[in-house]
Amino acid sequence: MQRTTVMLPLVLKTRAKKRAKAMGISFGELVRESLSSCLRKNGGAVKDDVYYADRAVFRGRTPVDLSVRHDDYLYGGKE
Repeated sequence: MQRTTVMLPLVLKTRAKKRAKAMGISFGELVRESLSSCLRKNGGAVKDDVYYADRAVFRGRTPVDLSVRHDDYLYGGKE
């Protein structure tokens, strides 16, 4: 059985197709213009993203196995 990924919910896609038709452009053109506009406004990044907003920087030494055992260091575990 082949699994498919839905890129847009049906309701959103239907609304977008109607808007494109009303504007006299293709659905693809509407999607491209919308994405381009959104990326121009946001500078290509999501400004409200907590990872971008976090300015904390750890300046101390870190364990050499931090990338492998990060959960142990964050949440406790084998020492």
